[in-house]
Amino acid sequence: MNIISAIQEMQSLALSLKREGKTIAFVPTMGFLHEGHASLLREGRRLGDVLVLSIFVNPIQFGQNEDLERYPRDMERDCRIARECGTDIVFTPEAAGMYPPGFQTSIRVRELSLPLCGASRPGHFDGVATVVTKLFNMVQPDVALFGNKDYQQLAVIRRMTHDLNLPVRVIGMPIVREADGLAMSSRNSYLSPVERRSALCLSRAIRLVRERFAGGEHSASTLLAAARELITAEPAAVIDYLELRDSASLAPVDLVSDTTLLALAVKIGTTRLIDNTVLGDTP
Repeated sequence: MNIISAIQEMQSLALSLKREGKTIAFVPTMGFLHEGHASLLREGRRLGDVLVLSIFVNPIQFGQNEDLERYPRDMERDCRIARECGTDIVFTPEAAGMYPPGFQTSIRVRELSLPLCGASRPGHFDGVATVVTKLFNMVQPDVALFGNKDYQQLAVIRRMTHDLNLPVRVIGMPIVREADGLAMSSRNSYLSPVERRSALCLSRAIRLVRERFAGGEHSASTLLAAARELITAEPAAVIDYLELRDSASLAPVDLVSDTTLLALAVKIGTTRLIDNTVLGDTP
């Protein structure tokens, strides 16, 4: 497994591989890998001749008072997981190289970036779209894999890739959960044991809405009220957002269907967690 930090080296190698007719599968991450990331790597290994993992904690997608400095990092462990999944190249650029002095260009996906996490974290998706565009240019992937847990991020990246005619196939992969239902996230490491139990209110709310929908309830306000009651019964939980939206446009809905997205962000103590489900999808 080759570990590359220099941007020019990564780009030159990628272009050389393309000239040889190799297909490149790419998994962009901020590191501190877990089984969700590993599932992306294993699928990438199946899809590409060359599998590239990037590890870069992207400063421009963090707002003021967010957790940039304390975001968990463990490069040794990440490389071990990457190697076990058959990764060929781990790309670890430095922030100074990604955003040198004078850097002033950004990518904005307008409508899809506004609701949900975009409302709570202004500018976040500009940072995501910009760094992913840069990474696509450096790694030259044929296919890129992202987790469905960051549903809005995936929607933004798909829109950006389509709008800018980038020759990359973007694949969303299923959410990977712990045995008790908590969606895997690098930020779960922030949770104390008590908070870890409290965090299960997210997956319980999802399960409740799915059950009520399967039982014939189609009123968005009724379903959201039930989920809100469940979450607010947990003393450690503070709802950032809890919404039912069209899974394609992210527009609000009054009546739900199989294509409706339930999206939620909840603070457990000081840790902000997100989760989602499309009601018609297999859980």
